[in-house]
Amino acid sequence: MAAIVETTLGTIERSFESELNVFRGIPFAAAPVGDLRFRAPQPHPGWDGVRDATEFGPIAIQRTLEGMDFLFTGVPHPQSEDCLFLNVWTPAVDDATRPVMVWIPGGAFIVGSGSDPMYRGANLSARGDVVMVTINYRLGVFGFLNDPDLDEINLGIRDQIAALRWVRDNVDRFGGDPGNVTIFGESSGGHNMTTLLAAPAAVGLFKRTIVQSRDPHYPRHIETTRSVAQRVYSELGVVPRDLDAMRALPASVLLEAWCAYEYEFLAQFAGDLTGELMTCPIVDDQVMPEYPLEVVRSGRAAGVDVMIGVTDDEFKLFAVGMADEAIDVDEASVVARLDALHDDGRRVYDIYRAAREARGEPSDPQEILIAALADRATVVPAQRIADTDAVSAGRTYAYLFDWKSPLFDGTLGACHAIDIPFTFGTQARAAEFVGTGPEVDALAEAVMDAWIAFARSGDPSTESLPWERYDPVERTQMMLGPNRRVEQSWRAAERAVWDGVV
Repeated sequence: MAAIVETTLGTIERSFESELNVFRGIPFAAAPVGDLRFRAPQPHPGWDGVRDATEFGPIAIQRTLEGMDFLFTGVPHPQSEDCLFLNVWTPAVDDATRPVMVWIPGGAFIVGSGSDPMYRGANLSARGDVVMVTINYRLGVFGFLNDPDLDEINLGIRDQIAALRWVRDNVDRFGGDPGNVTIFGESSGGHNMTTLLAAPAAVGLFKRTIVQSRDPHYPRHIETTRSVAQRVYSELGVVPRDLDAMRALPASVLLEAWCAYEYEFLAQFAGDLTGELMTCPIVDDQVMPEYPLEVVRSGRAAGVDVMIGVTDDEFKLFAVGMADEAIDVDEASVVARLDALHDDGRRVYDIYRAAREARGEPSDPQEILIAALADRATVVPAQRIADTDAVSAGRTYAYLFDWKSPLFDGTLGACHAIDIPFTFGTQARAAEFVGTGPEVDALAEAVMDAWIAFARSGDPSTESLPWERYDPVERTQMMLGPNRRVEQSWRAAERAVWDGVV
């Protein structure tokens, strides 16, 4: 069944699948190629006639992360610098005012796309009567070169803002309400959520945000990125900031030069879980002039409802990639590592061990190291945002995902990214990772319903799963797993050791 929609850029034709209208590969900005490489996204010139929107557009140029095949399904579509496309699922093309949910994918800012099979929007759209949108944005060197001496930086974030402007200007033509837009993302996608909270150009483009397992990298200050850019210029053999030379190089050459350096950071991160990735947004005077926590603290994000959460064993996903010598840790080596992060590593170790033993959880040195590093890098920063938002805005909810993966004989636990298949109801695609059976399906239904409820009203409560607002004293959060319940002050003893440190 064919149907067309007139957008601000031109007419598009959709496909009709399982009673949903599906539009794929819609351009939201001009192709960032040629003279537009390393420039902020420019307006798309539009097109004449009817554009076919039944196939996904190319995804951003990237190199897949080896060893994550159980989670990342590989590059599903052709890659190109011409990648600024989005996709829409909607129950009907009419005059309704449905909630709009915009997924901004993660992947360490170097991999990922809005067309990954794990992120298909059909289940959320059909189940919740919502308009689902997924987007691409530039990755790696193309989106985050971030040389402070360049005229335009944070290009990947600018792409996201351009996509949200397209949603504002067009989603009513797809049966959506441009005044009720929820953005959500996981890992670096969660990082994007807090970056957009702090981006003045994004104000008014969304009403709610769901921050899922925001990745363990803070926005860098602009001056710290100069050395990264210098290394890339040297690798390419070009004069620093010679954009004409950079634009003349094949995209594959740029990708390899970036990855050669990026993978050094990845190796350090996988080796000891204390490194950081080099690709991320930066604090600058153009896109994100202040750190997100400062924006939230000031009350300038008070108009945005926030739901934020983490998994219970965030870093166990990354521990799978640790070298054997890094995994084989003893108490003394863990205390030494914690000393580098805290002024009393011995005290940190003892608190974690005692708390875990009291709960009957594994308390060997490796478990303590992984738990402490996850708290410091991901969990406690999420608490800081929730604490501050609850005080300055009051419309805050929190969750902790504690469903454990059966993969690798259960060693992953409730690891980073375990929530993604449940969020989209794509658990059957990730059966090896999340398991199968009625409990898996019931959790997916509960999570989808909560995310949809939050997008509709700003409150994730459902008839079967009533939530309480986040309280910064009790730290109230919903536990999402085999035993769905509300908990307060979860793992409070361990996380308190980071007060004044994180």
